[in-house]
Amino acid sequence: MTTSITTSPDKKIRVFSGIQPSGAFTLGNYLGAIRQWVAGLEEKENFFCIVDLHTITVPQEPQDLLRRTREMAAILIACGLDPQKCTLFIQSHVAAHAEGCWILNCVTPVGWLERMTQYKLKAQQQESVSTGLLDYPVLQAADILLYDSDEVPVGEDQKQHVELTRDIAQRFNNLYGETFVVPEPVIPKLGARIKALDDPTSKMSKSKAHIRLHAIRLADEPDEIRYVIKRAVTDVGCEIVFSDAPEKAGVNNLLEIYELLTGEPRDAIEAHFTGKGYGHLKQGVAEVVIEALRPIRERYLTLIADSAELDRLLAMGAERARAVADPKIREVKRKVGFIVTE
Repeated sequence: MTTSITTSPDKKIRVFSGIQPSGAFTLGNYLGAIRQWVAGLEEKENFFCIVDLHTITVPQEPQDLLRRTREMAAILIACGLDPQKCTLFIQSHVAAHAEGCWILNCVTPVGWLERMTQYKLKAQQQESVSTGLLDYPVLQAADILLYDSDEVPVGEDQKQHVELTRDIAQRFNNLYGETFVVPEPVIPKLGARIKALDDPTSKMSKSKAHIRLHAIRLADEPDEIRYVIKRAVTDVGCEIVFSDAPEKAGVNNLLEIYELLTGEPRDAIEAHFTGKGYGHLKQGVAEVVIEALRPIRERYLTLIADSAELDRLLAMGAERARAVADPKIREVKRKVGFIVTE
């Protein structure tokens, strides 16, 4: 029989999200996910963790990792993840994550890790596989379990990792008594699925944000946004209408971006562009994107320039995270028989 801690009915649902500091957030990430994160800040208790420990499971250039971590923190805050309304922190700033991983390693069979689909895929792409890559899911389990997380929003490709987290939590609870909440994986409702500007048959991807014509990055300058959208793939036609037809995928993508950022109904948008060419469409979309991203970019640049303020906000987030994680890791240590000093 498995045991788990039950959540009090008057307690807010606690959500844990881990975000790797790799690549740059794109307009697609903003419309598809980040806006939903911001909208949900009031209804649930949210922990957003920038998982730099996970990132080094594959080789990293230290200065690049440092830069990307700071940039990610700044852009998330600029997008509206208010540090007063959620806990935003860097994983390596909370030592309990590494400690928890080691203890959970000792109750996790190696066979559980070797069956993980993502490990198999990544291992095939590398000449030499680090222990960290194999152990990645246990660290992820520690991330989640330290906060008694009720929900973990994940894509289908990460659902197996949350299921492993559940197995680890239940195994620990069986061995040492009720300790961890057994979390539920939650596949978020699909937000906007913005397509790549250079290939409207594939989604706009954070991992390809470095390819100039692929995406709009959230901190791009206005001239860069105009340049990229002006060169967005459309088709050889001239009709500007919403359409599921494959040959209209590029035009439809631009129209959906316009729709999501203006909130205008589709018939009004189509009427606005009636009789105009694709050049007018691209110009209109570019200006809407520039205005929507302007406050994000300005806040981001302010935070990047003011390293002391960014560090203050991250330190505040780490302190709030430690206030939850440290008591939990002390409880875990006592359960396994360690001497714990307060």
